[in-house]
This record gives sequence, structure tokens and C-alpha cells, in this order.
Amino acid sequence: MGHIPEEIHLLIGLTNLNLSRNQFSGAIPNQIGDLKRLESLDLSYNEFSGQIPSSLSALTSLSYLNLSYNNLSGTIPSGPQLQVLDNQIYIYVGNPALCGPPLPKKCSANESQQSAHKNTSHMDFLYLGMGIGFVVGLWTVLCTMLMKRTWMIAYFRIIDKIYDKFYVQVAIRWARLMRTNQDDAA
Repeated sequence: MGHIPEEIHLLIGLTNLNLSRNQFSGAIPNQIGDLKRLESLDLSYNEFSGQIPSSLSALTSLSYLNLSYNNLSGTIPSGPQLQVLDNQIYIYVGNPALCGPPLPKKCSANESQQSAHKNTSHMDFLYLGMGIGFVVGLWTVLCTMLMKRTWMIAYFRIIDKIYDKFYVQVAIRWARLMRTNQDDAA
């Protein structure tokens, strides 16, 4: 059980991508729409979840798409290229939580809001975890330096040395620049 790497969008010359029956899970990367030369995309019989990226509608060369038998949910993106594909109903079969044309299941405004809310709640937890980690890490370092006087002195000595080296480098380069400008003016 793996996932499609985010770096897949770097394969800009890719024309055919068949990842069917590989037990991939997670979301389909949003950057998949960057594969402008993609003509055929088959992600069927995996365990993908979440919404279908709207960037799929930007694939103007796409002539074959199969997203059947996954755990996709939400509204099917609309776009001129997705509307002209053959066998549109079979592209999405086996994803009971999908809704919207070409499927007979209509999307309610509530379903669209719920799927958008699920995506933002994951980001909230990410930011919360990052904030807590930053605070705990910062306080660990600061409290250690307050408790261990020798560590605090060593830390500030290192900072002073770095500052001094940086200041000397800037002063030397500034003096050279001024000398070069004076030589050019004379």
C-alpha cells in the first residue's frame, strides 16, 4: 500500500500512465494536471480516496481516463476535455461517494461543503502540530540554556564569533567596492 509520489508532475513528457491494480492509497496528487502531454490515465482498482483533482480537466491531450473502483468522493470536476471522453459512466464506476454529471447521483451543497471541510481540518491539525512542536522545541532549548550557565555562555560565544566573521567579511567587501569605485572615477 503506497501512494503516488508528488514528484510525478516532473515527468512532463509522459503520454501514458497505467497504475491500475497496485493497491495505491491516499489522494491523487493535485499536480497530475501538469502532465500536459498525457493521453491515457488509468488509476482503476486501487484505494485512492478524497476528491478527484480539478487539474485533470486541464489535460487537453487526454483521450482515455479510468478512475473506477477506488474510494473517491465529492463532485466530479467539469471541464471540456472530461466531457468528450468515451464511456463516461464507466470511468467513475465503483466510487459510491462520487456525485455530479455524468453520474445519475446529484451532489447536494452540503456534500461539497463537507468534503471541503474535511480537507481543511487536516491542514488545521498540521499547523497545530507544527506550532506545538516549535513551542516545545524553543522552550527546551531556552530552559536548558537558563539551567546550564556554561551552555548559555558557549552558545553566545558561538553567536558572537559568527557575527564577527560576518561583519568582517561585509566590511572588507565594502572597502574593496569603495576602492574600485574611486579607481574607476579617477
